[in-house]
Amino acid sequence: MFTGIIEAQGTLRALTPKGGDVRVYVQTNALDLGDVKLGDSIAVNGVCLTAVELPGDGFWADVSGETIRRTAFVDLKVGSTVNLEKALTPTTRLGGHLVSGHVDGVGEVVSRDDDARSIHFRVRAPKELAKYIAHKGSITVDGTSLTVNAVDGAVFDLNIVPHTAKETIMADYRPGRRVNLEVDLLARYLERLLLGDKAAEGSAAGGISEAFLAEHGFLKS
Repeated sequence: MFTGIIEAQGTLRALTPKGGDVRVYVQTNALDLGDVKLGDSIAVNGVCLTAVELPGDGFWADVSGETIRRTAFVDLKVGSTVNLEKALTPTTRLGGHLVSGHVDGVGEVVSRDDDARSIHFRVRAPKELAKYIAHKGSITVDGTSLTVNAVDGAVFDLNIVPHTAKETIMADYRPGRRVNLEVDLLARYLERLLLGDKAAEGSAAGGISEAFLAEHGFLKS
């Protein structure tokens, strides 16, 4: 688990095809690896990776085909700058929100505008994730815990303060940039709980719909 508070920016130094997937080397720069052991988790642009080698100034990790298919990892190349965060510990301050490091989908930066000293972004999420994104709720973008300022369908607004722009890779975002998205864990669990016994029916349950909410008294006519 992570908090979504980026600790450092790293650099992707190697992308090596290996048995159908990819092994990557991330130079961690300012990130202290003194307390990291083999097998520990480190989030790279919000993707939870396992350190399999620790040569000193970074770590090697394996990226599965599933991860490559479901994230914007496919857009990275040698020299790319990435957000880094070590897994949280029982004494970690939860400055952001609970983040699993399991990307739900890939969004796209729609627009970027200056707003005084901040940067205003609009990001389009995949349609299937729109229901989990709420005004003033939390969302993770490339591993960064952020507050949703507004929602219009599948497009949501973010206001990035100077500190966040400096400490993360978001200052480099331009329209068309693809980003990893992880929705709030609580929203996903709430949907599952609302299904009740129907959750055991699998895909036949159909998920949460307006008709389902009305049937169970959540909507009044």
